[in-house]
Amino acid sequence: MRTTLDLKFVRVLIISIPLLLITIRCTQKQIDHAPKAKLPNIIYVLADDLGYGDISGFNPDGKIKTPHIDLLARQGIKFVDAHTSSSVCTPTRYGILTGRYNWRSSLKSGVLTGKSKALIPNGRATVASILKGEGYHTAFIGKWHLGWDWALKDTSDFGGEGWNQEDFDAIDFSKPISHSPNDLGFDYAYGHSGSLDMAPYVYVENNRTTAKLDRQTENTDKYSWWRKGPTALDFKHEDVTPNFFRKSIKYIQEKSKAEHPFFLYLALPSPHTPILPSEAWQGKSKLNPYGDFVMMIDDFMGQLVSSIEQAGIEENTLIIFTSDNGCSPEADFDILAKKGHHPSYIYRGHKADIYEGGHRVPFIAKWPSKIKPGGISQKTICTTDFMATCADIINLKLKDNVGEDSFSLLPLFDEPNTRDYERKATVHHSINGSFAIRKKQWKLIFAPDSGGWSYPKPGSEVVKNMPPFQLYDLHNDPSEQYNLYNQYPEIIKELKQLMVKYIEDGRSTQGLSQKNDTSTYGNKKWNQIEIFYKK
Repeated sequence: MRTTLDLKFVRVLIISIPLLLITIRCTQKQIDHAPKAKLPNIIYVLADDLGYGDISGFNPDGKIKTPHIDLLARQGIKFVDAHTSSSVCTPTRYGILTGRYNWRSSLKSGVLTGKSKALIPNGRATVASILKGEGYHTAFIGKWHLGWDWALKDTSDFGGEGWNQEDFDAIDFSKPISHSPNDLGFDYAYGHSGSLDMAPYVYVENNRTTAKLDRQTENTDKYSWWRKGPTALDFKHEDVTPNFFRKSIKYIQEKSKAEHPFFLYLALPSPHTPILPSEAWQGKSKLNPYGDFVMMIDDFMGQLVSSIEQAGIEENTLIIFTSDNGCSPEADFDILAKKGHHPSYIYRGHKADIYEGGHRVPFIAKWPSKIKPGGISQKTICTTDFMATCADIINLKLKDNVGEDSFSLLPLFDEPNTRDYERKATVHHSINGSFAIRKKQWKLIFAPDSGGWSYPKPGSEVVKNMPPFQLYDLHNDPSEQYNLYNQYPEIIKELKQLMVKYIEDGRSTQGLSQKNDTSTYGNKKWNQIEIFYKK
């Protein structure tokens, strides 16, 4: 009897094992061929010279109404301690696209002009190039300000740097440019070379100018000024910002129907000078033209977001909105203050400065399928983090020579104040090349002055009697009013050593040490690092 049962069991086992193996193989095959989660579309909107306090969702006392950007923040996550890597245009843009602190590049201070040669070498990875490698269609629309190489009539004569009208005589605008956005990973590129107050005033689309340059223009008005320089037939200063939004909306509509995801880098030239609100917005803020201009940008942002919704791609589209540095004094701080509006909110300084007003900016991320609405993050983040965030989204491990100062924001999208976000300290940089380093509540400025345009100005007489460094406790003194330099020597020592490490390692992330670039822009030597090696 027992033998009979054993034989039956063996027969069942013999029959069952092949069936079980077939089932396992089929299940594994289903897993192997299961569709991957669809990668999101990514839209990065960078305003120009927009202050932290200019968005009403960040400044409860602000007098400029920004309902569309406020709604974007409520629908996503608002970062209230976000910073640019620099307090001026060109360096911040370098950091956004490369994930690398701007002072590691060959430009150690200042900004480029509309004539400057390319700052990012073709061989360096950018956000666009890594996304393109994963199948994204990539587009740049707007203000580049990272240099590209114009064709010259006489290659032996480059001419001036680009600050004066005659500096452009050597350029052959009929020939294509080189070392362009298209060489750095952008499938499509449309924009102008420098700030909107910097000549030449011409659009370049995929390496070629879009119209003949036939005239010289300039404007000397208080708010809407621009330098004299060559201007193209199709270039109208008042229409540049609206034009970039129109182009972007059209791009979104077209690519929303495509099979592959897209990345759009929309770099606005506004509200930087020239301050040019359209006729429909003039006087709307009841403040001044700058307030009107910000309101116009807010309205265009509403149109952009609506186009995403109408295209049916809102759920899986990541929108980031931020600024390249703090507000410029060209906005007329005195007039705004008299009417109760402060572009830097409670923070000291403005564009160009090492103080918070120079580099603390509004930063918003919306991604309905990933980010819960209404989130507020207190974490200190930096615009260099975009590179690692995109790499994390596409599940790409960055090489040691890519994104050296970039930390993924993806953990914060899940939990706004999680400890999983890996940034431990952040380096700030001013227009004259001054440094500061921030860790937790402590901010150490390696200069006695503003490093920029506000009081106390670098080189001024009053600076001679000030301590060589400034130390601020931002938790208790967010306005940087009380220099604690003489009270916490151990903190100063710790932060100074960390700054030296970040410089010598060529990175602030984990990985093999990298080299910082040497200066190639005139006589702008990297003198500021000498201070770190003095006792």
